[in-house]
Amino acid sequence: MPKPLVIVPTYNEIENIELLVEAVFQLPIAFDLLIVDDNSPDGTANAINELIKKYPNKLFLESRKGKLGLGTAYIHGFKWALNRNYDYIFEMDADFSHNPNDLVKLYQTATSENMDMVIGSRYIKGVNVVNWPMSRVLLSYGASKYVQFITGMPICDTTAGFVCYSRNLLEQINLNNIKFVGYAFQIEMKFKAYLKKCAYKEIPVIFTDRTRGNSKMSKGIISEAIFGVIQMKLNSIFNKK
Repeated sequence: MPKPLVIVPTYNEIENIELLVEAVFQLPIAFDLLIVDDNSPDGTANAINELIKKYPNKLFLESRKGKLGLGTAYIHGFKWALNRNYDYIFEMDADFSHNPNDLVKLYQTATSENMDMVIGSRYIKGVNVVNWPMSRVLLSYGASKYVQFITGMPICDTTAGFVCYSRNLLEQINLNNIKFVGYAFQIEMKFKAYLKKCAYKEIPVIFTDRTRGNSKMSKGIISEAIFGVIQMKLNSIFNKK
Protein backbone atom coordinates (compact mmCIF):
# COMPACT_ATOMS: atom_id res chain seq x y z
CA MET A 1 0.00 0.00 0.00
CA PRO A 2 1.27 3.51 -0.79
CA LYS A 3 2.38 5.47 2.25
CA PRO A 4 0.55 8.86 2.57
CA LEU A 5 1.44 11.87 4.74
CA VAL A 6 -0.63 15.00 5.36
CA ILE A 7 1.36 18.16 6.15
CA VAL A 8 -0.41 20.92 8.09
CA PRO A 9 1.41 24.20 8.88
CA THR A 10 0.17 25.92 12.02
CA TYR A 11 0.40 29.29 13.72
CA ASN A 12 -2.08 29.93 16.52
CA GLU A 13 -4.48 27.10 15.66
CA ILE A 14 -5.25 25.93 19.20
CA GLU A 15 -8.99 26.15 18.48
CA ASN A 16 -8.76 23.80 15.49
CA ILE A 17 -5.83 21.45 15.86
CA GLU A 18 -7.28 18.73 18.11
CA LEU A 19 -10.47 18.54 16.05
CA LEU A 20 -8.42 18.33 12.85
CA VAL A 21 -6.14 15.58 14.12
CA GLU A 22 -9.11 13.49 15.24
CA ALA A 23 -10.87 14.04 11.89
CA VAL A 24 -7.85 12.88 9.87
CA PHE A 25 -7.30 9.76 11.95
CA GLN A 26 -10.95 8.74 11.62
CA LEU A 27 -10.66 8.48 7.84
CA PRO A 28 -10.69 5.07 6.12
CA ILE A 29 -7.23 5.71 4.64
CA ALA A 30 -4.30 5.34 7.05
CA PHE A 31 -2.81 8.81 6.70
CA ASP A 32 0.12 9.92 8.84
CA LEU A 33 0.04 13.56 9.91
CA LEU A 34 2.91 16.04 10.25
CA ILE A 35 2.27 19.39 11.94
CA VAL A 36 4.82 22.12 11.20
CA ASP A 37 4.32 24.73 13.92
CA ASP A 38 5.94 28.17 13.82
CA ASN A 39 6.28 28.69 17.58
CA SER A 40 2.59 29.49 18.10
CA PRO A 41 2.21 31.60 21.25
CA ASP A 42 -1.25 30.14 21.90
CA GLY A 43 0.12 26.70 22.82
CA THR A 44 -0.67 24.83 19.59
CA ALA A 45 2.55 22.79 19.86
CA ASN A 46 1.76 21.77 23.45
CA ALA A 47 -1.63 20.48 22.36
CA ILE A 48 -0.02 18.47 19.57
CA ASN A 49 2.53 16.94 21.94
CA GLU A 50 -0.33 15.72 24.12
CA LEU A 51 -2.05 14.20 21.07
CA ILE A 52 1.17 12.44 20.03
CA LYS A 53 0.83 10.34 23.20
CA LYS A 54 -2.51 9.12 21.83
CA TYR A 55 -1.25 8.63 18.26
CA PRO A 56 2.41 7.56 18.46
CA ASN A 57 4.09 6.84 15.13
CA LYS A 58 1.13 8.44 13.34
CA LEU A 59 1.25 12.07 14.47
CA PHE A 60 4.46 14.08 14.26
CA LEU A 61 5.47 17.62 15.18
CA GLU A 62 8.19 19.80 13.75
CA SER A 63 8.55 23.00 15.79
CA ARG A 64 10.28 26.01 14.24
CA LYS A 65 11.65 29.05 16.02
CA GLY A 66 9.36 31.68 14.54
CA LYS A 67 6.80 32.63 11.92
CA LEU A 68 8.80 31.82 8.79
CA GLY A 69 6.05 31.60 6.18
CA LEU A 70 3.74 29.04 4.64
CA GLY A 71 6.08 28.13 1.80
CA THR A 72 9.07 27.35 4.03
CA ALA A 73 6.82 25.29 6.31
CA TYR A 74 5.75 23.10 3.40
CA ILE A 75 9.30 22.80 2.05
CA HIS A 76 10.39 21.70 5.52
CA GLY A 77 7.58 19.16 5.51
CA PHE A 78 8.32 17.90 2.00
CA LYS A 79 11.96 17.24 2.87
CA TRP A 80 10.91 15.51 6.10
CA ALA A 81 8.51 13.30 4.11
CA LEU A 82 11.02 12.42 1.39
CA ASN A 83 13.58 11.42 4.01
CA ARG A 84 11.03 9.01 5.46
CA ASN A 85 9.94 7.41 2.19
CA TYR A 86 6.35 8.62 1.97
CA ASP A 87 4.77 7.97 -1.43
CA TYR A 88 2.12 10.70 -1.45
CA ILE A 89 2.38 14.01 0.36
CA PHE A 90 -0.64 16.23 0.98
CA GLU A 91 -0.96 19.93 1.78
CA MET A 92 -3.91 20.94 3.94
CA ASP A 93 -4.87 23.97 6.03
CA ALA A 94 -5.46 23.64 9.76
CA ASP A 95 -8.67 25.69 9.87
CA PHE A 96 -11.14 23.25 8.23
CA SER A 97 -11.41 25.37 5.09
CA HIS A 98 -10.36 22.09 3.49
CA ASN A 99 -12.68 19.23 4.43
CA PRO A 100 -10.54 16.36 5.81
CA ASN A 101 -12.94 13.88 4.18
CA ASP A 102 -11.76 15.13 0.78
CA LEU A 103 -8.28 13.77 1.50
CA VAL A 104 -9.71 10.39 0.53
CA LYS A 105 -10.82 11.72 -2.88
CA LEU A 106 -7.39 13.23 -3.54
CA TYR A 107 -5.66 10.01 -2.49
CA GLN A 108 -7.90 7.75 -4.56
CA THR A 109 -7.49 9.94 -7.64
CA ALA A 110 -3.70 9.97 -7.27
CA THR A 111 -3.37 6.24 -6.72
CA SER A 112 -6.02 4.89 -9.10
CA GLU A 113 -5.22 7.27 -11.97
CA ASN A 114 -1.45 7.41 -11.42
CA MET A 115 -1.37 11.20 -10.96
CA ASP A 116 1.67 13.11 -9.76
CA MET A 117 -0.39 16.11 -8.64
CA VAL A 118 -4.04 16.22 -7.63
CA ILE A 119 -5.52 19.63 -6.83
CA GLY A 120 -8.57 20.11 -4.66
CA SER A 121 -10.08 22.83 -6.82
CA ARG A 122 -12.56 25.55 -5.88
CA TYR A 123 -13.05 26.60 -9.49
CA ILE A 124 -13.03 23.52 -11.72
CA LYS A 125 -16.86 23.41 -11.57
CA GLY A 126 -18.12 26.94 -11.01
CA VAL A 127 -17.18 28.64 -7.72
CA ASN A 128 -17.33 26.31 -4.72
CA VAL A 129 -16.66 28.67 -1.81
CA VAL A 130 -18.73 29.00 1.35
CA ASN A 131 -18.83 31.96 3.78
CA TRP A 132 -16.49 34.27 1.88
CA PRO A 133 -17.56 37.85 1.16
CA MET A 134 -18.00 38.53 -2.54
CA SER A 135 -14.94 40.79 -2.54
CA ARG A 136 -12.70 37.92 -1.44
CA VAL A 137 -14.29 35.49 -3.89
CA LEU A 138 -13.60 37.92 -6.73
CA LEU A 139 -10.04 38.50 -5.51
CA SER A 140 -9.28 34.77 -5.32
CA TYR A 141 -10.99 33.84 -8.57
CA GLY A 142 -9.42 36.81 -10.34
CA ALA A 143 -5.99 35.86 -9.00
CA SER A 144 -6.30 32.36 -10.43
CA LYS A 145 -7.36 33.74 -13.81
CA TYR A 146 -4.48 36.24 -13.71
CA VAL A 147 -1.98 33.45 -13.00
CA GLN A 148 -3.47 31.34 -15.80
CA PHE A 149 -3.02 34.24 -18.22
CA ILE A 150 0.56 35.05 -17.21
CA THR A 151 1.89 31.49 -16.94
CA GLY A 152 -0.19 29.67 -19.54
CA MET A 153 -1.05 26.92 -17.05
CA PRO A 154 -4.43 25.32 -17.87
CA ILE A 155 -5.21 25.01 -14.15
CA CYS A 156 -8.43 26.59 -12.88
CA ASP A 157 -7.41 26.98 -9.22
CA THR A 158 -3.76 28.01 -9.40
CA THR A 159 -3.75 29.33 -5.83
CA ALA A 160 -5.30 26.20 -4.25
CA GLY A 161 -3.67 25.03 -1.03
CA PHE A 162 -5.28 21.58 -0.92
CA VAL A 163 -2.96 19.43 -3.02
CA CYS A 164 -1.54 15.92 -3.24
CA TYR A 165 1.96 15.45 -4.66
CA SER A 166 3.63 12.18 -5.53
CA ARG A 167 7.05 11.43 -4.16
CA ASN A 168 8.29 11.11 -7.74
CA LEU A 169 7.26 14.68 -8.58
CA LEU A 170 8.71 16.25 -5.44
CA GLU A 171 12.01 14.51 -6.10
CA GLN A 172 12.13 16.12 -9.56
CA ILE A 173 11.58 19.65 -8.21
CA ASN A 174 14.55 21.44 -6.66
CA LEU A 175 12.87 22.41 -3.41
CA ASN A 176 15.81 24.62 -2.45
CA ASN A 177 15.03 26.85 -5.43
CA ILE A 178 11.43 27.60 -4.45
CA LYS A 179 11.39 31.38 -3.90
CA PHE A 180 7.97 32.31 -2.57
CA VAL A 181 7.16 32.05 1.12
CA GLY A 182 3.50 33.22 1.22
CA TYR A 183 0.47 31.92 -0.62
CA ALA A 184 2.29 32.49 -3.93
CA PHE A 185 4.22 29.37 -2.95
CA GLN A 186 1.19 27.40 -4.09
CA ILE A 187 1.41 29.00 -7.54
CA GLU A 188 5.13 28.37 -7.83
CA MET A 189 4.82 24.69 -6.91
CA LYS A 190 2.12 24.13 -9.52
CA PHE A 191 4.13 26.01 -12.14
CA LYS A 192 7.26 23.95 -11.44
CA ALA A 193 5.16 20.78 -11.64
CA TYR A 194 3.57 21.95 -14.89
CA LEU A 195 7.00 22.62 -16.41
CA LYS A 196 7.96 19.04 -15.53
CA LYS A 197 5.01 17.89 -17.67
CA CYS A 198 3.70 15.84 -14.78
CA ALA A 199 0.39 13.99 -14.82
CA TYR A 200 -2.08 16.13 -12.87
CA LYS A 201 -5.79 16.52 -12.31
CA GLU A 202 -8.12 19.00 -10.60
CA ILE A 203 -11.04 17.58 -8.68
CA PRO A 204 -13.87 19.70 -7.25
CA VAL A 205 -13.96 20.43 -3.53
CA ILE A 206 -15.97 22.88 -1.45
CA PHE A 207 -13.86 25.47 0.36
CA THR A 208 -15.42 26.73 3.60
CA ASP A 209 -14.01 29.81 5.33
CA ARG A 210 -12.73 29.27 8.85
CA THR A 211 -15.15 29.65 11.75
CA ARG A 212 -12.48 29.49 14.51
CA GLY A 213 -9.24 31.44 14.76
CA ASN A 214 -7.90 34.25 12.59
CA SER A 215 -6.91 34.42 8.92
CA LYS A 216 -3.21 34.81 8.07
CA MET A 217 -3.85 36.73 4.80
CA SER A 218 -1.99 40.04 4.41
CA LYS A 219 -1.28 42.73 1.80
CA GLY A 220 2.31 41.52 1.51
CA ILE A 221 1.13 38.03 0.58
CA ILE A 222 -1.13 39.44 -2.15
CA SER A 223 1.66 41.67 -3.49
CA GLU A 224 4.05 38.70 -3.65
CA ALA A 225 1.55 36.78 -5.73
CA ILE A 226 0.78 39.63 -8.16
CA PHE A 227 4.31 40.72 -8.95
CA GLY A 228 6.17 37.49 -8.29
CA VAL A 229 4.22 35.55 -10.91
CA ILE A 230 5.52 37.80 -13.69
CA GLN A 231 9.12 37.29 -12.57
CA MET A 232 8.53 33.56 -12.23
CA LYS A 233 7.29 33.36 -15.83
CA LEU A 234 10.20 35.45 -17.13
CA ASN A 235 12.67 33.23 -15.29
CA SER A 236 11.16 30.17 -16.97
CA ILE A 237 11.48 31.77 -20.38
CA PHE A 238 15.16 32.51 -19.86
CA ASN A 239 15.75 29.10 -18.29
CA LYS A 240 16.79 30.43 -14.90
CA LYS A 241 16.58 27.70 -12.31
